[in-house]
Amino acid sequence: MALKPTNEYSEASIRVLKGLEPVKQRPGMYTTTDTPLHVIQEALDNAADESLAGHGKKIKVVLHLDGSVSIEDDGRGIPFGLHPTENAPVIELVFTQLHAGGKFDKGKGGAYSFSGGLHGVGVSVTNALSTRLEATTYREGKVASLVFAGGDVIEPLRVREQAPGERKSGTTVRVWPDAKYFETLALPLAQLVHLLRSKAVLMPGVTVTLVNEKSKETQNWLFKGGLLDYLMQTLAGELVIPVFEGAGFADAQHDNFAEGEGASWCVAFTEDGSLVRESYVNLIPTTAGGTHEAGLRDGLFTAVKSFIELHSLLPKGVKLMPEDVFARASYVLSAKVLDPQFQGQIKERLNSRDALKLVSSFVRPALELWLNHHVEYGKKLAELAIKAAQTRQKAGQKVEKRKGSGVAVLPGKLTDCESRDLAYNEVFLVEGDSAGGSAKMGRDKESQAILPLRGKVLNTWEVERDRLFANNEIHDISVAIGVDPHGPNDSPDLSGLRYGKVCILSDADVDGSHIQVLLLTLFFKHFPKLIETGHIFVARPPLFRVDAPARGKKPASKAYALDDGELTAILDKLRKEGVREGAWSISRFKGLGEMNAEQLWDTTLNPDTRRLLPVQLGSIDFLQTQSLFTQLMGKGEAAARRELMELHGDTVEIDI
Repeated sequence: MALKPTNEYSEASIRVLKGLEPVKQRPGMYTTTDTPLHVIQEALDNAADESLAGHGKKIKVVLHLDGSVSIEDDGRGIPFGLHPTENAPVIELVFTQLHAGGKFDKGKGGAYSFSGGLHGVGVSVTNALSTRLEATTYREGKVASLVFAGGDVIEPLRVREQAPGERKSGTTVRVWPDAKYFETLALPLAQLVHLLRSKAVLMPGVTVTLVNEKSKETQNWLFKGGLLDYLMQTLAGELVIPVFEGAGFADAQHDNFAEGEGASWCVAFTEDGSLVRESYVNLIPTTAGGTHEAGLRDGLFTAVKSFIELHSLLPKGVKLMPEDVFARASYVLSAKVLDPQFQGQIKERLNSRDALKLVSSFVRPALELWLNHHVEYGKKLAELAIKAAQTRQKAGQKVEKRKGSGVAVLPGKLTDCESRDLAYNEVFLVEGDSAGGSAKMGRDKESQAILPLRGKVLNTWEVERDRLFANNEIHDISVAIGVDPHGPNDSPDLSGLRYGKVCILSDADVDGSHIQVLLLTLFFKHFPKLIETGHIFVARPPLFRVDAPARGKKPASKAYALDDGELTAILDKLRKEGVREGAWSISRFKGLGEMNAEQLWDTTLNPDTRRLLPVQLGSIDFLQTQSLFTQLMGKGEAAARRELMELHGDTVEIDI
């Protein structure tokens, strides 16, 4: 007798997650789940944003004996009156609704001109992942408080008059993180101290305090000297030249940037010792860097290069690259960006393309002026950069000689790069010959190679290794990369690897995604050590281009969007800048072949402005990933695929 299946798929199978349910279902999409540090940081960032906006001079964090954490500030206090349209107290919405906050309206008229918060997700995530959260706000002569459990209100809003001697204004948030969402509830103290100290550095005049009730220790930070004090206290190694310190911010008359946008920086060059490299955007630490750091590098490189050319200091045969100037640079960089775009919910990397030009445009002229006023220091810095370039070039030559004999004949369609240095060179596996043509013209010939692929690559999940080379495309990929196919338990010879980065570059549509999956299948199944050692990447070309007309003193401009979400953000920004509805034009790229060389360079090839995602196994192990690939790519797995689609189909946005 056949058993009746219990997993029926019907209208009732579709579940709509409401309120803070999405956060509880998949906390890893919204925060880091190793420790609660990031959810505490969300509340801390709100307090810092008050100080950044000029409304607070004190931030206090208390680690309580019961494992809870309090964050206090003396800012304006969260409003507690009824919201004009939502019929609930504003303070309740801030803690219970995703995408509710005061940081969407940037520029004049907004409550926060520059803030790290931009999508109103932050502190509601803290609330969702806590067994208890108490919020108290001091404002307008009153004290308002309410209590949540697991994101739900358990003690509704209570408002009373302030007692004599109470704080006039500010907010206190006390959080009890929920153990079931985190690997450990123990906060990494060293990271927390670093975070609090850096807030004090970036806000001269603001006192930041940490009280640890368990150890009975209290630490206070107040930096009046800002970035320079901080860098000099943390720097190791002898200075080659004095520290280069500066700042630049756009005024109301600036053609390209909003008033107040810009950066302050402090750069030190040392011959030895470990490097200090820290960057921030609107006080948010960007631990993975981003386009503002790329702007600092670009500004330093162009200024030093122009000084070297002006004084004819470059020896014959030496080619200077940005990393040669940057190799021994330590820095603290604090950028102010009106509408920042971050990679990932935890904001660890800045993606805003304009930030590169923003920072570079202030750093370059300042350093050029400084070097030409201090020629002797300029020559010492030039010497350091030239020495780094010579060392790099010698290392590249050694590698080339070692690989010179016995290499298979490279595929004719491969357009190779000049560099043999794995730290810089990269190959792009490009979908289609026409896109390959644009990529060849737009690339950096020094470090970027192009291998065009014709048509769909073979699904290699069930192909035996000794039959792989029967397929021309796979043969060419293997020979171009310089590594033979292997299994997960093999120890392949990676000394023949010809590129430090192997980048999959396909169209931003469904077909492109399919090619991407086929190539990822090839690498996971037959070249797993390249994934394990961090050599495989996926390039993310944009899907849309927006052409905006001139507005006021701002010239006509173009912007690129990766997807519909970014397109909406760009259009919102144009509306805020006063551009008439529909005055812009939106083009959708049907494929890479439609992009000219310059567009492809700006959006997808330029290391400073592109989106390049490293391919990693992440939190699931090799066997789980293997099982998932079998479901997705196996020929006899139609039933398992159908079940997978039924389970997760509602979480995917379909591009038709």
